[in-house]
Amino acid sequence: MSTVDRIRHQLKAHPMALDAVLAVGVLACMVAGSFVDPRGPDGVTWGIRTPDPLSLVLIGLSAAALVLRRRAPITVLALTGTFSIVECVTGDPRAPVAMSAVIALYTVASTTDRPTTWRVGLLTMTVLTAAAMLGGPLPWYAQENLGIFAWTGIGATAGDAVRSRRAFVQAIQDRAEKAERTREEEARRRVAEERLRIARDLHDVVAHHIALVNVQAGVAAHVMDKRPDQAKEALSHVREASRSALNELRATVGLLRQSGDPEAPTEPAPGLDRLDELTGTFRSAGLQVEVARADAGTTLPTAVDLAAYRVIQEALTNVQKHAGGEAKAEVSVVRVGPNIEITVLDNGAGEVEPADGGGHGLLGMRERVTALRGTLTTGPRYGGGFRVHAILPVKTRGRAAEDAV
Repeated sequence: MSTVDRIRHQLKAHPMALDAVLAVGVLACMVAGSFVDPRGPDGVTWGIRTPDPLSLVLIGLSAAALVLRRRAPITVLALTGTFSIVECVTGDPRAPVAMSAVIALYTVASTTDRPTTWRVGLLTMTVLTAAAMLGGPLPWYAQENLGIFAWTGIGATAGDAVRSRRAFVQAIQDRAEKAERTREEEARRRVAEERLRIARDLHDVVAHHIALVNVQAGVAAHVMDKRPDQAKEALSHVREASRSALNELRATVGLLRQSGDPEAPTEPAPGLDRLDELTGTFRSAGLQVEVARADAGTTLPTAVDLAAYRVIQEALTNVQKHAGGEAKAEVSVVRVGPNIEITVLDNGAGEVEPADGGGHGLLGMRERVTALRGTLTTGPRYGGGFRVHAILPVKTRGRAAEDAV
């Protein structure tokens, strides 16, 4: 940092010191101007004159008042204006005491609002100019009198321009800070949504496949001694379910990789085109599943397709875990107008996990459907069993699709 920059930084950190420096500068200018006489016997000629002692006193008081111009701008303007009026009436030759009033008027205009600037500026211009024209020793049309009017107007205008520029710069800074906060909040929101989405996928994958592994492992343990062939078949299903679980876990965790990672997965997300494969895994685990579809020719967005698949997967997993060994499940996929409706019914006697309890299955389903602006209803059926019904829009808006994928 250079010496000039260091001095400027120190002055900005101590505004009263800066005002004191300004007051000294204005004092020097006023004293120098009081000894200069621009008028001569042959027109405009520059000469030396001797100011009145009262003028020098008024110069000193006006300059001293400027030290407090930031703390009490109106009071300082009133004092310097009074000193200027006294000088305009009594000074002969006249000293430039009005310079301090111009600085004070600039300070008022730069620190207040525009209506106040207009009122105070017009009052100051009128009073000082009238005092110089009507009470001074010079003719009313003298250029010194018109100069007071012009300089006070310039002071008020310059102060108002500085205040407007400060307000404009502050508004730009506020908008930039607000935009930065908005970007940070949006980034945090997207990170939270991404974590929630990955958590839902992990839950769906793990819950589905571990439930199947658990059932098949129980079957294998039960028939191991008496029917080894059936036990071998059950263990084969365990192997297939675990392999599928590992593949889906690898694909889901791969989403956390960076976009440039060559090991990032390229396999598309599962959808209703794999519904037969999904229900087949449940049938191999002993669950009776019937499927009815009336959505021929319907092409779903990726987010809707994935949500429909996950809803069915989680609903059947809950049936497998909670509905009992003799339960039957019915899955229907129907296109109804602009929506596709997913229904999963079972006739089991068990109780599904509560939405606000320890499990996250129903909660995850609801979050997926709600993110796509769909609706999900779940609850027990009359006469026993459980019903899961989801309505998903076939066409989704871009933001909703991003939130749900």
